[in-house]
Amino acid sequence: MTAVNHQFRLAARPVGLPKPSDWELTEEPVGEPGDGEVLVRIEYIGLEPAMRGWMNEGRSYIPPVGIGEVMRAFAAGEVVASNYEGLSVGDHVRGLLGVQEYAVADGNAVQKADTELAPLETYLGTLGLPGMTAYFGLIDIGRPVEGETVVVSGAGGATGGVVGQIAKLKGCRVVGIAGGVEKCEYVTELGFDAAVDYKSEDVMKALAEQCPDGIDVYFDNVGGEILDAALALLTRNARVVICGAISQYNATNGVRGPSNYLSLLINHASMTGFVFSDYLDRIPEALTALGGWVASGELSTREDIAEGFENFPDTLLRLFRGENTGKLVLKVAAD
Repeated sequence: MTAVNHQFRLAARPVGLPKPSDWELTEEPVGEPGDGEVLVRIEYIGLEPAMRGWMNEGRSYIPPVGIGEVMRAFAAGEVVASNYEGLSVGDHVRGLLGVQEYAVADGNAVQKADTELAPLETYLGTLGLPGMTAYFGLIDIGRPVEGETVVVSGAGGATGGVVGQIAKLKGCRVVGIAGGVEKCEYVTELGFDAAVDYKSEDVMKALAEQCPDGIDVYFDNVGGEILDAALALLTRNARVVICGAISQYNATNGVRGPSNYLSLLINHASMTGFVFSDYLDRIPEALTALGGWVASGELSTREDIAEGFENFPDTLLRLFRGENTGKLVLKVAAD
C-alpha cells in the first residue's frame, strides 16, 4: 500500500502526568502482511489507566514500552489485507495493536468482533479488556455470594461499572464510589443500590451509612485514601480485589500504600491483586458470559468517545483528570 501510517511513539519516561514532549508523532508507509498476518485499519483505540504504568521503566507484570516504540494499546478496526486463513478482508477485529492508524498483526493475536451483537467500540470496553477484567476479578477473586455487600471504587469507569452490574446479577447489594454528581447519577442508572461521591462526601462516613453490616467484597480501582476507608469496614472473611490504583499512577513522591492493612488480620480477610493476562486461557468463558448479558439487555454498555488521532496525548490525560464516564475510546478519524 502507498498510504501513510501515523503513530505515537514514547519519546521519554513521564514524570508525573505525561506531557506533550513525552510523545513523538511519526509516520511511515503502511506495512504489508506476511504469511499468517493481517493488516488492520484501526478505527478505535481504547485508553486504559494501565497505559500509564506501561510507560514506566522497571519490573512489572509486563515489560515497559521502550523509548522510540509505538505506544502499547488495545485497538479495534477492519481487516484490509489478509494472509491468515481465519480472517477475511472486511472482518472486524480487536487486539493489542498500538496507538497508530494501521497495524500488521499475527492472525492468532487478534480476535474477531461480531458487530451485529454490539458496536465495534464496545469490544474495547464491556466486551474487551475492562469487561473481562471486571468478570475475572469479581467472579474468581471477589467470589460474591447472594445477599452480600459489594463496594466498587472507580464505579463510573469502564471496569467499575461492569463489576457493579455483574454483582447485581449475582444478587448482591452494590455501592459504587465515583467522583461528581454526573458520575454518581450514571452509577445509579446502571442499577447500583447507592453511590458515594468522593468529591463532596466524607467517604468513610458515607460508606458506613451505606454498608451498615460492613463490606464483604471490595473491588479497588483507585487505591490511596479510598482503599483505606474500605479496609476499615470489612466483614469477617471479606475479599479485597486489587485491580488498579489510578490515584497513585502519577505520584511523584512515591506510591501511598494501605495504612489500614491490619484490618485484613483482624477480619480474617484477604487482599489479592491480579491482571487480565492471568486469564488468557479463559477469554472464551468471559466473552460468552458478557456477550450473553449484553444481548439480553442485562448488562449496559457506555463508551465515552473522543475523536481525532492527533488528540491522543490530551485524551489520555482525561483518564487521570477523572473526566470520562464509562469506557474512554479514541475514534481515529474524526467525523
